[in-house]
This record gives sequence, C-alpha cells and structure tokens, in this order.
Amino acid sequence: MSSLSAFSLESIVRPNILAVKPYRCAREDYSSGILLDANENSFGPSLDETQFHNPTLTPIDDHLNRYPDPNQILVKERLMKLRELPSTDYFFLGVGSDEVIDWLFRIFCVPGKDKVLVTPPTYGMYSVTAQVNDVKVIRVNLNVNEDFQLEINQISKALSENSDVKIVFLCSPGNPTGNALSLSSIKSVLEDPNLKGVVAVDEAYIDFTENLNGTFGSVAKWVERYPNLVVIQTLSKSFGLAGIRCGIAISNPKIIRLMNNVKAPYNISTLTSKAALSALSDENISKTRETISLILSERNKITFNIKKISGIGKIIGGKDTNFLLVQILDAKSGTPSNERALWVYTELAERLGIVVRYRGTEVGCKGCIRITVGTPEQNHQLLRCLHELLDDNGSGNL
Repeated sequence: MSSLSAFSLESIVRPNILAVKPYRCAREDYSSGILLDANENSFGPSLDETQFHNPTLTPIDDHLNRYPDPNQILVKERLMKLRELPSTDYFFLGVGSDEVIDWLFRIFCVPGKDKVLVTPPTYGMYSVTAQVNDVKVIRVNLNVNEDFQLEINQISKALSENSDVKIVFLCSPGNPTGNALSLSSIKSVLEDPNLKGVVAVDEAYIDFTENLNGTFGSVAKWVERYPNLVVIQTLSKSFGLAGIRCGIAISNPKIIRLMNNVKAPYNISTLTSKAALSALSDENISKTRETISLILSERNKITFNIKKISGIGKIIGGKDTNFLLVQILDAKSGTPSNERALWVYTELAERLGIVVRYRGTEVGCKGCIRITVGTPEQNHQLLRCLHELLDDNGSGNL
C-alpha cells in the first residue's frame, strides 16, 4: 500500500478544528438585490472620488510594487486624533476586527486550558474563534427583558467560578441586539475583583450611538486608566468601508506592543491604508458624520412606519445602531413566530429581491429578523414589501 493511499486527513487535523461550526456570514445565502442584511453603510463611504477613480493613476503611482508600511503610522495618527488619545502607541490595525479578535485569543489564551466569557445574543465570531483556538466558552446571557443589558451579578459569579477566563467579550452596541451596554455596567466588569483577564469591548457600531447624559457611549478613552481594557473598532460600519477590511484595537501600549509583535509583517495592504487615510481626513470625517445623521433619521422613519404593519411585533433592538431587530408575529396567536419570520425572510429574498437577516434562533430573539437601514428608496421598498407579505388581507397569514 502506497503512502498516499494510507493518508488520512482526519487523523492529522486537530480535533477542535474538525468540530468547528463555521460562522455563516450574511452573503452566503443571498448576494444580490437590495442588501439590508450585513449592517453595512448603505450610503457608501465618504472618500475623495478623484483619488480613487483617477484613470491616469497606475499601480506604480500607488507604489504597489513595494511592501506597505508595517506600522501604518499615518493611519494611526488620524485615528489618534479622532478618538482623542495621546499616542499612536494605543492603536493596532488588523485585517478586519476578526483579526484583532483572533490575536487576542492567541495572546491571552492557552489552548485546551483557558476560557473566555461571552454574553449571548452576541457576535458569533467570538465562539468560532474560541473553537479554532481550542478555548472553552462560558456564556452569561444578556437580560432580554431589560434592553439586552449585562447581568452583572451573574457575570461576577461566573468569573469567581472560572478563574481561568482570560477574555470577557462585551459587544456594545450589540449584534444582533443593536443596543449599547450602559457605561456603568462595563465599568463594573472591568473592576470586578474576580476578573483575572482582559475585557474586550467590541464597538463596531459605536459611531451610531448617542451618548445621552453619559449613560452610553464609547469607552475608547478609558484605555488610559484601565490596563485590562481592549476596545475593538472598525471602518466597516459608520465609515462604509467594509470592503477594505480594516479593524482597530485600542488598548494600553503594552498590549498593543504584544499584538504588533505577533502579527504578520505587512498585514494591512497599501490599498487598504490609502482608503483608510482618505476616510479619516477631517473633510471626510465630517461627511461621514453627515451620513450617520441621515442613517439615524432613516432608522427613525422605519421605526415609526414599520409599527403600522400588521404582523410586526416589537422592535426589540436597534436603538444604537444602523439596524433594527424586529419581531414577526404569528397571524393567529399574535406571538413571535420563527416559522413566519423565516418565511418572510425567504419571500423577501427570493421573490421580492430584498435581503434581510433571520435571527430567530438567537437567545431572546424568537421570531426576529434583523434589518439594516438602507437609503430612503430602499427603505420605502422594504416597507412596501412587508405590507404585501404581512397585511391581514395578504398571503402572509401563516
């Protein structure tokens, strides 16, 4: 028998990798039509169009024959100004926030030994990355009856019972909840005497959050006084640059130094850097803020009008993001229905050309679909189609 015929892939792959259930991204089911499924900025990025669509520029003009700056100092200088921190030493750039999350696991967690804590319903990549890195996940559900806020006492109890928790992942604003965590609750976790690791606060949607009376908002500046805090941000959401894959870690310089020590030498491409620099200019930041205002205005219009549609229940999430988490009700019982929500999701995508996201299997999200705020025209089309599907006189009486 030849060595090739005796080869068994399964016998040499790590068991935890064989067991991985991959993250299912929004585009795997449907990738065309009106895309209101991935919480992208439907208005697009605020960039210098002449810089990015100049037909006279060649790859040599962009120095694409040279490796990029491994430290991305120019981008970090603009982030430093935007987030009001004293030095670029507080910033790390990754290939999307997913690279940042992966490096946190690899830096802090010993495979097969350490644990992380997550608060469902939350971003699914925390658990997928834990499985890839052979790290056990402790789950403490959010309080679904209190705007998906943290169960502080339960988290403290879990930390006291699991001293090997190295990372606590807090998503604020949450995905799929769309609600920001209170600053006081984040502070409680950071200062919990049972915490032996770091707290990673994922702020992918933070620029959509209105800081009312200091109750909610970013904790990025807290890294100056909390050495156990890592803040994760991205240019994918408010800046409308999901396609360039630029994630950001903000933390004390000692943690940032560790992340820079382990990353690939040239992880951020020249093209990504160029787009990021343009987006982070003073002029384009102002344009982005204007776009955010438009998105929030459109979100409020959807919130007002969608409640008028028969078969729509509560809007249980989305007050701090560019998306809404909406209940679809059973036509007879008037209670949230996964069956009907899945039917609406499928009909919208396959027959009406509008892609949203079904979230009914998430903790506390029974009967829910998640809807990204689109342009005025897209939102009008969405509301019209939901009327068609769910109106009492329509065909949606499942």
